[in-house]
Amino acid sequence: MQVNWDKSHAATWRQQKSYLRPVKSIDPVSLDSLIGIDRQKDELVKNTRRFLANRPANNALLWGARGTGKSSLVKAVLNEYKADGLRLIEVFKNDLHDLPDIVDEIRDLPQKFIIYCDDFSFEENENTYMALKTVLDGSIELPPDNVILYATSNRRHLMPEYMKDNLDAKVIEGELHHSDAVEEKISLSDRFGLWLSFYQPDMDGYLEIVDHYFAGFTGDRHKLHEEAKKFAMGRASKSGRTASQFYRCYSAQDE
Repeated sequence: MQVNWDKSHAATWRQQKSYLRPVKSIDPVSLDSLIGIDRQKDELVKNTRRFLANRPANNALLWGARGTGKSSLVKAVLNEYKADGLRLIEVFKNDLHDLPDIVDEIRDLPQKFIIYCDDFSFEENENTYMALKTVLDGSIELPPDNVILYATSNRRHLMPEYMKDNLDAKVIEGELHHSDAVEEKISLSDRFGLWLSFYQPDMDGYLEIVDHYFAGFTGDRHKLHEEAKKFAMGRASKSGRTASQFYRCYSAQDE
């Protein structure tokens, strides 16, 4: 299926059929709806605006705790700038070996494309990430000017870290030289010029997100907060995702 990028703002790669499937209903999340990650928003927005303006921009790695808004921020950036020609292609981790073919299909198009990979991490001895070099560094052919990679991960270095990796670390002439295993992991994440870290908010930050969801709430807000705290404690998480889940659960009680 050929995507009409004048009408479609996002697509998902379907590996088995080797085609891009247009996304018919994009998550409408907006930048204003994301609470508590202002610094991350500002940095990714500035980077995206440079990309759209044909100025130097970096591939971005959004890493950190689960449910803290990493994926939502990428989708919100698309919604903010899709009218300016920004498009998004989601590629699942297991399909990264198809990335060169996807890039070849879009490199000559007038739109600007975010290649988006969610939950971007690799296990030991996994090598599917090697295809990323086409987007991150190019090969004999330079990477296209209209493609950038935004990835989210729970791991800063994308691969699991083991104590054994550091056993071969040595200090030579005052400089620390890591083992080859550590160097490989660091070199992968170092290919992203923009690192944005995400952390779970404290309780006040969590309740601020809850209040955003319950902006029109007219009941007992103290009781609402107490219920929200119990909900967070039951899940051992105070993330924005937890606040969203609490909103859906608590709102359903009125039905």
